[in-house]
Amino acid sequence: MTWNDVVFLLPEIIISIGASLLLLAPVVGWRQRETSAKWSMLILLGITALTVIGCSYWVQEIPQSRSLAGMFALDGFAIFFKLIFITAIAMITLLSDDFLRESRYSVWEYYSLLGFALCGMMFMVSGMSLISIYIGLELMSLSSYILAGFFKNEEKSTEAAMKYFVLGAVSSGILLYGISLIYGVCGSLNLLDIGRALSTIITNDALMFGVMLLGAGLCFKMAAVPFHVWTPDVYEGAPTPITAFLSTASKAAAFSIFARIFYLALHDFQLDWSNVLATISALSMVLGNLAAITQDNVKRMLAYSSIAHAGYALLGIISLNSLGLRGVLIYSLVYVFANLGIWATVLMLRRHEYGGERVDDFEGLSRRAPFWAFAMVIFLLSLGGIPPTAGFIGKYFLFAAAIQAGFGWLAILAVLMSAVSMFYYLRLVVAMYLREGREADVAITRPLQIVAATCLIITLLLGIYPTPLINQATESSRWIGARAAIIPHAGR
Repeated sequence: MTWNDVVFLLPEIIISIGASLLLLAPVVGWRQRETSAKWSMLILLGITALTVIGCSYWVQEIPQSRSLAGMFALDGFAIFFKLIFITAIAMITLLSDDFLRESRYSVWEYYSLLGFALCGMMFMVSGMSLISIYIGLELMSLSSYILAGFFKNEEKSTEAAMKYFVLGAVSSGILLYGISLIYGVCGSLNLLDIGRALSTIITNDALMFGVMLLGAGLCFKMAAVPFHVWTPDVYEGAPTPITAFLSTASKAAAFSIFARIFYLALHDFQLDWSNVLATISALSMVLGNLAAITQDNVKRMLAYSSIAHAGYALLGIISLNSLGLRGVLIYSLVYVFANLGIWATVLMLRRHEYGGERVDDFEGLSRRAPFWAFAMVIFLLSLGGIPPTAGFIGKYFLFAAAIQAGFGWLAILAVLMSAVSMFYYLRLVVAMYLREGREADVAITRPLQIVAATCLIITLLLGIYPTPLINQATESSRWIGARAAIIPHAGR
């Protein structure tokens, strides 16, 4: 290792040391200091974010942005997603505050696991080798399995963790086997070396099988059909803040590595895998939206909605053009903030150790909390891609990229499924505004207000004035776009 390696890895070093200290805090007698745990986590996230921003100034030339023998990259793409991850974890920390205070579990362990999950996501999005990406992915996944079953005395939480662990272990094995086949054919795990090797390979059955297994493992992580079966049960059984984590930061991490791997390593294999991913995208959008219509449980409804959104995000990956790559970045950001706002509102309708889970729980919310009911409407409209919300901008780039790449039929299907999604989103609006509703506890705490208000401002501001976000996404995707030479592929 060189000093440059240390500098580029500094954010990951800080968050891993901080998460370890959080885990050790109860041992030294700080178990009862729950407020200290929250502030320690927020301070740690703040230092990490400043370090990421500071490290970005060291990256001036492309060769300088790679370290650890080419296994790690600190490019604009990685920095963009790392800041999204840190922001999402900070908001989930706020969402968890009052939620954990009423529980009987160790908050130190909870925040430590979030820290390790963040470390895995940050290392994963900077990975330039399939093995480094896999290690980061497993660190995030193992932390997620434990967090899903964090309420170990709740049957639903334990069941969710077991299903998530078993299916996740199978998907990890599939992913690793696919990586081994790709390595056997290409002779390298480095994404750029794989890309160069593929440019000289006309056809290879082992390689095709390896790419299929790799894609299957990644589709599980982003909950795309037919690798989605874990999503509704895990979303319903996990603690609500952890459901928020799985549907935002974790899913954005899956989007990021999917884009990095397929744009950098497999772009010359596009004609072989694009039709398969197009089918997966179509099935995800159709099944996710149609299944969500029948759900009365809000967490399961949002789980199926997230499956549909995985299908939308795949549009940017299969298009393999500059619009698609920018669309993945933009859509990841707007999707994260819209979802976090929804989960903040769900947590306001608290019931035992879970948030408001039924559509009926939202009845009359416009009279009990009119401002937050309005905010919920904005978040739902953003997920549906309705202007002037940020979700419209994200979907515009993804749909335009698909049309430019020759997948017009898929873009039309995506538009139709977006219209279908408004049916079940509007069910919540009808419950909030047109139904009387019974008396229920509405816990509008300061942390929930901060998260919901921040998400509302960003969702509206980026919808009305998206230029800064578009410019930043363009700059952040520049390096990957140049290495993948995606401009000549546009419209292929």
